[in-house]
Formats: sequence, C-alpha cells, structure tokens
Amino acid sequence: MNCPKHITWSCCVAVIMVAWTGCGKSSPSPEAKTTAPTNTSIATPSDPAANPGSPLETARQTWAQATSNDELKGDIKVDGSSTVYPITEAAAASFKKLFPNVNTTVGKSGTGGGFKRFQTGETDISDASRPIKDKEFKACQEKDVSFIEIPVAYDGLTIVAHKDNPFLDTLTVDQLKTIFLADKAAKTWKEVNPEWPEEEIKVFAPGTDSGTFDYFKEVIAGKEGSIRSDMSTSENDDVLVNGVAGDEFGIGFFGAAYYFQNMDKLKAVKVVNPATDKAVLPTAETIENGSYAPFSRPLFIYLNKESINKPQVEQFVDFYIARAADFSKEVGYVPLPNSVYEQALENFISENVGTHYLTAEMEKRSGPVTEVYNQDNLVK
Repeated sequence: MNCPKHITWSCCVAVIMVAWTGCGKSSPSPEAKTTAPTNTSIATPSDPAANPGSPLETARQTWAQATSNDELKGDIKVDGSSTVYPITEAAAASFKKLFPNVNTTVGKSGTGGGFKRFQTGETDISDASRPIKDKEFKACQEKDVSFIEIPVAYDGLTIVAHKDNPFLDTLTVDQLKTIFLADKAAKTWKEVNPEWPEEEIKVFAPGTDSGTFDYFKEVIAGKEGSIRSDMSTSENDDVLVNGVAGDEFGIGFFGAAYYFQNMDKLKAVKVVNPATDKAVLPTAETIENGSYAPFSRPLFIYLNKESINKPQVEQFVDFYIARAADFSKEVGYVPLPNSVYEQALENFISENVGTHYLTAEMEKRSGPVTEVYNQDNLVK
C-alpha cells in the first residue's frame, strides 16, 4: 500500500498497523497500545526540540506510539559507507521490531562501492560518509536514477593510536601531512618529531572506496596531492580497530563511533584546530560545535526515488528520519540540528530529488550542513 507522505504515516500507518479513529490525526486512538522507543531522548543540546506541530515532531510522536504489525512485507536493500552502517543497522533493527516481516539487508562496501550499486538501481538506499561526487551524480543521471539526499548525523573523523602509545597525544595538520602524504610518507616517528622514537610507523586506513578515505584525502592532500600507498587498508572498520590495537606504534583513522566503541583498545589523538591553534579531542560537543576541525562532517543516506513506491521502503525512511537523532546517539555519533531533519523530511515528503552539495556546473559546494542543505542549493 502506498500512502501519501507526510502524514506519510501519521494517517496511513493507521491502516497498516492499528485502527485509528480517523485520517489526519497525528496520534493513535486512546485505545491503541503504544510501544515507546528504547531511547526517547531525541533533542540535541543546542537544538532542544522540533517545532511543535511540525511534520518532524508529528512523525516522531507517531512512531513513538507505533505498535508491531506483521502485515507489511518486503525487502529493503542498503549498501555503502561502513561509517554510516552502525546508524542504518540500528534503524533496521528497531524497524524490524515493528515490522517483523520486512527484511532489511545492510551492506558496508564503502561509500564509493555503495554508489556503484546505487546508480544501477541495485539498492534502495546508499549510505554515504560524504556527499555524492559529480561523476557519481552524472552516472545516476545517465541511468535515470533520481535520488533524495538525506543527512542523518554528524561524525568526527578520528585519528587513533594504540592505547599504550607513550608519546602520541597530539598532531597538527602539518604533522598528519608528514605521515600521510605520498611525497613525504615518514617512515619513522622520529621523522615527524625529533623527540619521538625511531620506531616504524604502521598505518591502518580505510580503503579507497571509502567516503572516510575520500574525506581524509581531501583535508590532508587536497585536489592535487595523494596519500601514501604503503598502508594496511580495509573497508571494514573493525579490521582497522584491531590493526591499530595490535601495534604499539600504529596509527589509523575512521569514524568517531568506532573509536567510542573501542576506547578500551585505542586512544584518540588530539588534532590542533588550524583556526584556533587549540588541540581538540573528538567528543559529541566538539563535533557538534565544529571546534574539532578540520575533521567534523555530516553523514548521509541517499534514497532511490523509485523505491518510494515500495511501501516498506517508504515507511523505513520516514521512520529513519524521525528517529535519526536517537539512532545516531545510540551508536556514538552526534545528532544534527532539528532544522536539518525538518528539511530532510520535507524533501522526502515532497520527493525533492537531487543534491545540495554540487552546483549546477558540478562544482563542489561546501560549508556547514545548516547552510548548504537548503532548497536554494538543490541541483537536480
């Protein structure tokens, strides 16, 4: 069954899940049993509540009162970023409790690998730890794949070291360049800082299909530079965690959630903010307020517009946006401002396709997500 979005589900979930007293209401009837989400804390510290009566608040209230239903059936196919994977997996697991006959498959082949499947229509949703690139956008256009771009969380790309490393506490961007740039590629820690030991640097990094790798490369190497090739790489962040945890002089990087989940094995390295000269650790607060720079970034899901015709996908995305703040915090990321979620829901409801992160000339658009992600910047 297809339902008109927004009430998306405020009205139509009544037909599929529980009998409501009438269409157009924003909450179930008093007789309906309710199942509250596991984590009911939704608001971010700086953005305490969605606008009362807004579509976002209505969707949150609706899903907070949803009950289990086995009538909705079907498959949902997701692939892409291993960084976004924990958020989408949490959303899928929670959705499964409400709709036990919907099967959601979540892969993690990397942002680039996910887009390769997405642009051929093979998947319904593509997880991405960076915005879509011009060549990926053009490939989607050539294949007649229209998509809706949906930010879901903030992340702080985290530089990690072995928990017992005695000297690696802080790095500047220039020192990171000395370690990671191909034309520098320091072999020992002494080359980075004369006071550090002459021990070999072992580097563990995401694979080149990873959006995390792309983001790191952009910050450290820019458009013209390249990253050293003598690294141990994997699209699976758990492999990178184990690599750094097993080498006292190793270094690696990945999304903040994987660090937060493995703080017993690793330590985060402070990064000196180039604008303030202050060494900053990645935390929920520093990622949200942007002081953890230059490695704070938004994370995304991309929805194939055609997949909205699948009731199970339509409901999952409505559910995902409504609960994205919860799922982000649950797995160690930082919720976005409610204004961004409100715009994402509006784009979903209105089926506003395209990207906000490229200009009409296919030049990359950058800046805070609250500035970039608005209708004036949408390019179809």
